[in-house]
Formats: sequence, structure tokens, C-alpha cells
Amino acid sequence: MDILRALNGFDPKPRQAALAECASCFDSFNMHCHSFYSYNGYGYSPEMIAALAAMFRWKGVGLVDFDVLDAVDEFLAAAKRFDLNAVAGMETRVFVPEQAADVISSPGEPGITYHLGYGFASSQVPERAKPFAAELRRKANERTAGILERVNAVLGEIALDFPEVARAFTPRGNVTERHLCAAYRARAEERFPDPGERAAYWTGKLGKFESDPVKLEALIRSKTMKKGGAGYVDPKPENFPTLREMNDFVTACGAVPTLAWLNGLSSGESDPDRLLDLHLSYGTRAVTIIPDRNWRTGDPEQKAKLLTALDRFLKACAKRDLPVLAGTELNAPGQLLCDDYTIPELRPYREQFLAGAAAAAKFTRR
Repeated sequence: MDILRALNGFDPKPRQAALAECASCFDSFNMHCHSFYSYNGYGYSPEMIAALAAMFRWKGVGLVDFDVLDAVDEFLAAAKRFDLNAVAGMETRVFVPEQAADVISSPGEPGITYHLGYGFASSQVPERAKPFAAELRRKANERTAGILERVNAVLGEIALDFPEVARAFTPRGNVTERHLCAAYRARAEERFPDPGERAAYWTGKLGKFESDPVKLEALIRSKTMKKGGAGYVDPKPENFPTLREMNDFVTACGAVPTLAWLNGLSSGESDPDRLLDLHLSYGTRAVTIIPDRNWRTGDPEQKAKLLTALDRFLKACAKRDLPVLAGTELNAPGQLLCDDYTIPELRPYREQFLAGAAAAAKFTRR
């Protein structure tokens, strides 16, 4: 939830829920926070993330944006102002040749995995790294523009213009799928001001309607942009940098190549030793995870599988002295400001994650 908004709302139930979340946030950490330079579920700027980290006395905060370093300078400046243990990163998707036949951390997309660099000291990259950075931004927007074009063909009455979305929904033109979902929802509200007509439109296009804006945007994304939707195309390796290319870029910028781990249930993640050793051979020197994905489910059997995989993976990381940077992403509404490490599912790993937050502070070479 947006804690600050909820704390000031008239409804006491959300206020109490927000207060409980605030209590769990004190003296905690979040090493994986997206800002509005890629997409933040609450519209948070880099400065807002730093301010919240200071407000809640976080022991570590990490900023991560998809495909761009636009936020790095202002985030690190804000972090310095508050004397925070902070690190700035960038996330993208890469192709791993050795796992071309395996689904890894990008569901349904063999050979493609999320990957990061942590420890960028500046939004400006060295001269030799500029072509890669420019190509990463170009390809990301090219993919999103292609999605918009294909989804426009289905949602005709509320078709969007890509440059218009970039101007209205982003500070520097880095458009993601989630921006498109917000833009389609907003356009439908303009095109169909009558709630009944709007509900009928979405039901006709998506098979159902959600009155809650967050749920509606999630529905738009799942029905039109994910596998099986009109906007989705199977990924091609040539549309993504290779793992080696990304790691070369990260190290050229003086940062630390970092593996993104999902949950250990895919074929590509099922053997943590094999996965980690492969990444170590490519120069990866840290790991990031989103703990909430590794226990939160209503299915007890699935929960047991997730927690077993989490424990196995974290032990493999500890064996290799790999820092683990844990966080919540904040790139979708509903995600926690930080994880609650008092719960039994996560309490055993708090110290390992704290050590990762401390290690991350030393990643940046200024």
C-alpha cells in the first residue's frame, strides 16, 4: 500500500494496516526499489525512496530501474544527504546461451533471465560503455512500442500514441508495460465517462471487468501483454544482450554483476549449485531476491516448495560468500515498502540479508 496516503485516509482499517506495516519497516532494509524512472507502483521518485529509507531508519536501501541509469545521480545525492547505506543499480533481461532450452527467471521464456548490476556511481557511463547503454534503452522502448501497436489493434477505441504516453507517464521517456496499462485505463475513463459503458467496454475486450484500478491494470496486462495476449510475442535471443555483454557493461561502469533469482521452481533455477557456478564463471558477484515471492501463497503445498527452494538457494549463496540483496521491488501497487522479518518464514534469513545490505554499500567505487 501507499503508506503515507493510507495513514491519512478517513477509513480506519487501512490506517491500522499501514501503521502495522510502518512498525515492521523500522530498522529494516529494502535493497531492490524501482523508481518512477522505470515504474514505481506508488509513483515514488528516487528522492522519495531515500526519504522513506531515512524516515524508517533503514539499514540499507537499493535503487534499481529497468534498462536506464537516469535515477542514479539524484538517488545517491539524496542518500548522501541522509547518510544512508545506499547502492544504485540497473536491471534488464539477458540471454544465457548455456540455458537456451531452460526457463529461468522470466516465466515462459527459455534462455531469458533477469539480471542486474549494483554499485553504479553515476548516471553517466564511461565512453566505452555508452553504445551498450544507448542500445539497451532503444531496445527496451522498441519492445514496448511494439506491444502498444499490437494491443492498439485490439483495444481500438482507446488506442494510444507511444510518444504521448512517454510524455505523460514518464519523466524521461522510459516506457514499460505497466505504464501502458495505466495509460489504457486512463484513456478508457476519458472515452467512456459513464461507469456502466466503461465496464461493458472492458468486459467485451477482456472477458471481465475490475472496478479497482490496480486490479484492472493487472487484468489489462495479463490479458493483452502476457503470453496468449495480442501484445505478446515470443522473445528472440537477438532482442536481448547476452549475460556476458551485460556483465562486461556493468564492470566497465565499476559496478557489480548481480544474479536475479526468482523462486527455484523453474528448470533453469532448480539446481542452485549449477546456476551459481555458471554465473560465477561469468563474473557475477552478488544475488538479489524478492523474499515475498518465496512464501506468500494460499496453497500450503506450494508454500512448502517455495520455502524449501529458498533455503537451499540461500545456503548455496552462503557457501560461496555471495552477498544476497533482498527487497520488494515496489514496481507494482500492493507491494510492501519492506519485508517483515519478524514472521517465521523470513526470520531465519534476516542476518544473511542484513549482511548483503552491508556488503552492497561497498559496491560503489566513487
